[in-house]
Amino acid sequence: MEDVSDSPFRQMCREQGADVVYTEFISSEAIIRESDASRHKMSFEESERPLGIQIFGGREEAMYGAAKIAEASNPDLVDINFGCPVYKVVKKNAGSACLRDLGMMERMAGTVVDATRLPVTVKTRLGWDDQTIRIREVALMLQSVGVKALTVHARTRSQGYKGEARWDYFKFLKDTPGLEIPIIANGDISSPVHARHLFDETGVDGIMIGRAAIGNPWIFRDIKHYLDSGELLPAPTLEERMQMCSRQLRASVAHHGERYGVIMMKKHYGNYIKGIRNGKHLRMAIMEKERMDEIIELLLNFREESATRIAV
Repeated sequence: MEDVSDSPFRQMCREQGADVVYTEFISSEAIIRESDASRHKMSFEESERPLGIQIFGGREEAMYGAAKIAEASNPDLVDINFGCPVYKVVKKNAGSACLRDLGMMERMAGTVVDATRLPVTVKTRLGWDDQTIRIREVALMLQSVGVKALTVHARTRSQGYKGEARWDYFKFLKDTPGLEIPIIANGDISSPVHARHLFDETGVDGIMIGRAAIGNPWIFRDIKHYLDSGELLPAPTLEERMQMCSRQLRASVAHHGERYGVIMMKKHYGNYIKGIRNGKHLRMAIMEKERMDEIIELLLNFREESATRIAV
């Protein structure tokens, strides 16, 4: 969720029912260099709590220092990303690269646990590929070094984001003898029905929503309502979508400044507008604008029947 799960996005998700939010992952090397970008990514509002700062890296010394610096920002927990499949991360022995060397993963996790008084959580994948799925061993090993919860994206690194997430592994993992830390399911959870299935059929302790929340922070509200009542809430109205999108844009500009705040929001418009009749005309118009006020005017004045008359 790099360049997606920034503070404004997290604020919208917390408001709509997310119980815990995480920063986008931040390079431990950038953190120990005290780069402006890393400091900015670690910043958050009190309304986002409970919040975890997510770090990644390929050197124990850098991860130790990054955990110390992250702790100084006063989050509620520190999270280690052992799951990112992107080549530029993996080639530095970070992210899912650790799935090729469980000894390195153990040392890295133990180093971060030793560096901070805060709870440490981990996110990872099933394995590097189908031949190296050792998720039970990984979970027990992480538990033994003091990790407090484990999130598993139910794909291997070699899958990337292709194919269906393999949810059957969640029950397999929950049935592991001696495993006591919470297991959080991630991957292809895009509806309240998916959430109910995972809880009922696998026994997981929680779920993590990523891509399905982009442009749809209501998903947390909808899931909670369905779990409590068995009732599916109606989809947000056009007016609710445009209002929420405008609020997030304002928060983005307040957090990043106008130029970058407008750019950051470009990853979110598509899902806010998805399914709206003639919505592509609105999206095209928005992408041409560089000022927040102009975009908000387009959003709040949009009507499906008049979309073809939007001026870019």
